[in-house]
Amino acid sequence: MSQGINKINVRTFFSFFKSFIENRARKKAAKFGTYDIVTPGNISAARTVPSYIPKPVYAETGRPLGPPQEPEIKNKNQIECMIHSCLLAKRILQEIRPTVREGVTTDFLDQKIHEIIINNGAYPSPLNYLGFPKSICTSVNNVACHGVPDDRPLRDGDTLNIDITVFLNGYHGDCSEMFEVGNVDEEGKQLIKATQTCLDAAIKICKPNEKFCSIGNIVQETARNLGYNVLPAFGGHGIGTYFHGPPEIYHFANNYEQGVMKPGMTFTIEPVLSPGSEEVAILEDGWTAVTLDNARTAQIEHTILITDHGCDILTRPK
Repeated sequence: MSQGINKINVRTFFSFFKSFIENRARKKAAKFGTYDIVTPGNISAARTVPSYIPKPVYAETGRPLGPPQEPEIKNKNQIECMIHSCLLAKRILQEIRPTVREGVTTDFLDQKIHEIIINNGAYPSPLNYLGFPKSICTSVNNVACHGVPDDRPLRDGDTLNIDITVFLNGYHGDCSEMFEVGNVDEEGKQLIKATQTCLDAAIKICKPNEKFCSIGNIVQETARNLGYNVLPAFGGHGIGTYFHGPPEIYHFANNYEQGVMKPGMTFTIEPVLSPGSEEVAILEDGWTAVTLDNARTAQIEHTILITDHGCDILTRPK
């Protein structure tokens, strides 16, 4: 689940914007390919978690505890816990893939993934995190990030990001993937491919003593070379017993002094790319971020561990 870097920089004139996108809903956005412009549907009640499932502190209150002040260097036992939570998150993404098809609602996907998570003795980390109402994030087409599962059926040609984080044995594991629904056009396929290329390039440079700013520099350079923009409002984050913490991972070019990577650090990399502008707005639900120009976006995420000689992708199947 992405951490908003600047808490999304466009909130004004929401009523005008909402009316604008509703008037264009279900029309084709030919400028960026062929797909339906999404407006949020109805949201069902939050799902319950059995009392025997260990829960993060915010499960009842919605308020997480403060993370560490500096990037945490985890010991062997902590890393082992992270491995288990990350592998569970990734396995669930793989299990749900056959269910993602035309006519299925994102609310149904939320239900199925919620059940899988609790059946594995874990807690769905997004649920009630700062009040988030669902167990996963589902972002379709022009929804850039933090889409709330609802009753809109998936349609032929949709591109969908599913973001899953699980809290298992006291540690969060976080990852997301892109899914194609039916016949996705070539522009959509190329956008997803470019996003994967940017993520791979960022992971490749991660190693001890590498500056964190190198991630944003390589992501933006790679994206621009491929003809895409990086949405700067969303970033990766440190993760452990806390859902979001230091370091903040910027996906745009920068020279911020955040120190260097050290063995034992765990954090997510999760760039959001678009063929359109970098501007987004948050809708009335306080979570759903959409592109102002209705362009599609793609996001892919891994949790990584810095090792003595490079890095391991904890959310990649072994």
